Amino acid sequence: MEKIALVVGSSGMAGNNLSQELVAQGWKTYGLSRSAKNNVNGVIHVRSDLLDINTLNQALWDVNPTHVFFTTWMRRNSEQENIEVNATMVRNLLNVLSGKRSVKHVGLVTGLKHYLGPFEAYVTEGTLPETPLREEQPRLSYPNFYYAQEDEIYSAAERDGFTWSVHRPHTVIGNAVGNLMNMGTTLAVYASICKEENIPFIFPGSEAQWKGLSDVTDAGILAKQIIWAAETPTAFNKAFNVVNGDVFRWSWLWKQIAAWFSIDYIGYENEIKPLTKILDGKEEAWRKMADKYGLAEENLNKVSSAWHTDLDLGRPIEVMTDMNNSRKLGFKEYCNTRESFFTLFEQLKSDKIIP
Repeated sequence: MEKIALVVGSSGMAGNNLSQELVAQGWKTYGLSRSAKNNVNGVIHVRSDLLDINTLNQALWDVNPTHVFFTTWMRRNSEQENIEVNATMVRNLLNVLSGKRSVKHVGLVTGLKHYLGPFEAYVTEGTLPETPLREEQPRLSYPNFYYAQEDEIYSAAERDGFTWSVHRPHTVIGNAVGNLMNMGTTLAVYASICKEENIPFIFPGSEAQWKGLSDVTDAGILAKQIIWAAETPTAFNKAFNVVNGDVFRWSWLWKQIAAWFSIDYIGYENEIKPLTKILDGKEEAWRKMADKYGLAEENLNKVSSAWHTDLDLGRPIEVMTDMNNSRKLGFKEYCNTRESFFTLFEQLKSDKIIP
């Protein structure tokens, strides 16, 4: 059977890296996004809005994927609005594809908010989960758009007979400018400003995050697991955590990042110092840096997502992720976390995102 992939959200961090991996493995690959730009050689670009079912029908008229990989989401002002818009996107896509009867498997990328709660109740006191986080932990009582996305896929799978997999990465480290949750690029931009202004690289998070164990997910590891689950029958109809396979403390990694940029750093000191406040008012400084160094993007808000970095690094607990489910079924990929960050920094420098 010819393997035909439809990557939904192909311009994002997870979707872009997944598209590259699919093409490298010989899949015929379509990439669907609202953007007019195709970021990956070998990907057939499909431009459409998932909220407009008429244009979605037209865009997918002659596309008959065997595998659908859903890697995108939209952020709204409340979790109820997040649920409505993100469930609708999944439902619209699967309804359009339903009549084709070509889909054999659907993979969905969500994340650790499955265990930590939605933005409105993110790791609040009284809802702190036991760590390491495990796939069998029950859903929280809070409304959560990840649950709504899952439920849309479960319902469509029962109707249309395809298999599914759900992938729950920790913070994803990879190259995708404009991504809503992009810690790696955000820290690179922040460090670049610190170097330009000769100011210390201040850790913005909590004491628990500074001292505790953590892990992250390289976008390449995520891509490999998504494809593995789509091709491994024992992995069908299961949810999987996915991280690099090592652990670290931010008290160690922060100084590693500072050393890469040749800047001084300040660790946790008595209180959280949000990055949103640190970067507030730095828009003009970044615009001047972009002009001085010929950078590709002069808008600070398009190359950084301080709000999400604050959510991650401000957690009142250490967060580690258990991967036994996929390990037992044969997924053995591993990535060194320091190399994930350093490889990203080199790419950002090469692409003129940072000086």
